[in-house]
Amino acid sequence: MGTVVSFDVPGSACHDGSLEAAIRWLHWVDRVFSPYRADSDVSLLARAEVTVDACAPEMAEVLAACAVVRDLSGGYFTVAPGGQFDPSGYVKGWAVERAAALLAGAGSADHVVNGGGDVQCAGGRRQGGGGREPWRIGIADPLRPGRLALVVGASDCAVATSGTAERGPHILDPHTGRPASGLASLTIVGPSLALADAYATAAFAMGPARARDWTESLPGYEAYAITEDGDTWQTSGFAVHIAPA
Repeated sequence: MGTVVSFDVPGSACHDGSLEAAIRWLHWVDRVFSPYRADSDVSLLARAEVTVDACAPEMAEVLAACAVVRDLSGGYFTVAPGGQFDPSGYVKGWAVERAAALLAGAGSADHVVNGGGDVQCAGGRRQGGGGREPWRIGIADPLRPGRLALVVGASDCAVATSGTAERGPHILDPHTGRPASGLASLTIVGPSLALADAYATAAFAMGPARARDWTESLPGYEAYAITEDGDTWQTSGFAVHIAPA
């Protein structure tokens, strides 16, 4: 789906089949949901060549979840950015979260699945002596290429960022049809990567003022934002997620 997925897993995942199963799952998601493949269910739906009923059952599941986020965000999250059907704003996080669940289901307590910078993690990084510490997730600085804005300490949670650091201005405000303005980066931390990814996309599209109030209202999720001017703000519970330098 136009991105790279990486894994940090215990050695057991390489032997019990769970890593292979997670990779197979992601390739299946690509075949069904990728807007870059002419024969994917998403592309066939976009061209009105099939109905949802003719697609994989997961398509209806994804569209129902997208509708919930659309309503919660006042329409700032959409499955048709720019008028073209493309639910990738939810699917990438959903797919990576499911891949991580396959690892957990096989008994892994400490792992990270990173889909293009959006991360679902479990447990922490093992240290000498048998201890462990939270995973360290770097958030790219959108205004200073090659540098980090901050590091998130993550354990049993998801971290998703929407912004301009990697792809430039690509998120549209669905109410105007123009690229969203005001924010350079917005990071969401919470239990589900599917929701964190979708929430980050919606909040970025809202712009700074509306996004700050909206993300503060999301139970179980916290946000950190960098504006186009280089100012920053965070929701009231985000500070606990910032890792020491």
